[in-house]
Amino acid sequence: MRYIMRQKLFSLGDSFQIKNENGDDAFVVKGRLLSFTKQLSFQDLSGNALLSIEQELLSWAATYEITKEDQLVAMVKKELFNVFSYRFSIDLSGSDPLQATGNFLDHEYAIARGDQTVATISKQWFSLTDTYGVDIGDGEDDVLVLAITVVIDMVCHPDHK
Repeated sequence: MRYIMRQKLFSLGDSFQIKNENGDDAFVVKGRLLSFTKQLSFQDLSGNALLSIEQELLSWAATYEITKEDQLVAMVKKELFNVFSYRFSIDLSGSDPLQATGNFLDHEYAIARGDQTVATISKQWFSLTDTYGVDIGDGEDDVLVLAITVVIDMVCHPDHK
């Protein structure tokens, strides 16, 4: 399945609109204002929280927890000491870990489980807002992969609002 994830231009926090491959609205990600760490709510179109994304405050590397109903689903951690690209380790509760690797310019990412690519992420070059095409393999958790994409954007392309 293919999604287009676009950061909202005029928002006070990190907020994203996600459309499916047909151009229909699919999900919304809303950032929480006035907090010490980045906190976001990944929601369906009715406003129901599907996942929560929260930055860990006391960590050497950028680390985010993705939870569902207060249960840890994934821990996304930027690996330190990568000179030419960003790399992320993604520990999943009850499943094999994932690895996200970006190219030199941080516009192309692949998320893999071992040697198998489960998703690819491509950032649009010339756009007023951060815009991504996200291709997710069959049988993968679309919402989780999109939440991981949000984390990658916040770490690699931070806003200076």
